[in-house]
Amino acid sequence: MHPDARRSRLTPAMADVRRAVRELLAAALPLDDAQAPDARLVLVGLSGGPDSLALAAALAFEAPRAGLTAGAVVVDHGLQAASAGVAEHAAEQARQLGLDPVIIETVTVSTGRGAAGAGASGGGHESGGGATGGPEAAARAARYAAFERVQASTGASHVLLAHSLDDQAETVLLGLARGSGPSSLSGMSPVNGPYLRPLLGIPRRTLHQSLDDQGLEAWHDPQNDEPAFTRVRVRQTVLPLLESELGPGVAEALARTAELLREDDEALDALAAEWATEIVEHAEAGIAIDVHGLASNPPALAQRIIRYVVAAEFGTTLSRAQTLAALRLVTDWRGQAGVDLPGIRVTRVGAQLVFARRSA
Repeated sequence: MHPDARRSRLTPAMADVRRAVRELLAAALPLDDAQAPDARLVLVGLSGGPDSLALAAALAFEAPRAGLTAGAVVVDHGLQAASAGVAEHAAEQARQLGLDPVIIETVTVSTGRGAAGAGASGGGHESGGGATGGPEAAARAARYAAFERVQASTGASHVLLAHSLDDQAETVLLGLARGSGPSSLSGMSPVNGPYLRPLLGIPRRTLHQSLDDQGLEAWHDPQNDEPAFTRVRVRQTVLPLLESELGPGVAEALARTAELLREDDEALDALAAEWATEIVEHAEAGIAIDVHGLASNPPALAQRIIRYVVAAEFGTTLSRAQTLAALRLVTDWRGQAGVDLPGIRVTRVGAQLVFARRSA
């Protein structure tokens, strides 16, 4: 096909999706003139569903222009009778788009009932990550383990996931309902280690329109309409109700809120890490934080310092209640005994808060 003819059919929806992919690729993977293009491999997580197929089509177009080689990984969860056929169809669509390599990974998901997006998946349930438990979380864990294996075997630097603006809005609402704080309300990040999410600013309707404009037909996972899953109820009932009662633009506002909170969250995390270098030292039994240094900080920062130190030293993520229990040894100190956290004992020793691993 002549390039001019191809360009003449570019539609606004296709342009929006391609632009989002192009901009994130440029930011996350700037072209290195000293590196051969075939050494710069990225993969798209492809389920064959509309969001991931739209991403795959855009990546197939943009990757060569960014000096990248693009392939696809299709994860077959084996939880639906036709899952192998769905996975093979998605892989064939990837090949037709020009993606190479195209790899199907079959995983085993231990769960009592079907999981959302369980045929094959490209980004956590076609409509978003963030499951906290149950079959969705089991499928998600198996999927990301598959991504890691394929990255290791192919040498790919990144996996692109198809979470959209609507997914971001759903994630914020779910975090709000759980009362899980700014880290959850900040939603999904466009860049999270090896995972890139270029479509977080693109509405789902635009992704679907881009497929129609290209004559691409996507697979629709029936689990994405299953009201047993919380995220499906948010998508089908909660967000439409908010739009009806509050007016259009709720999803965009929630996604914008996530972006603002993520900026604040990252700034506070950076401050906590900086303060930790000043007031933390290794103790004989573990690690110690200067009590006066903690007390001199606002509560939000003091809590983050504790969480940061515990995560860095012990690999443990503390809840808000656990963090506050440790902080009371600073703010409400009356000579009380220490506090037991998951695998950790916290005690007040003079002017230090000492964290030590508990013996089994």
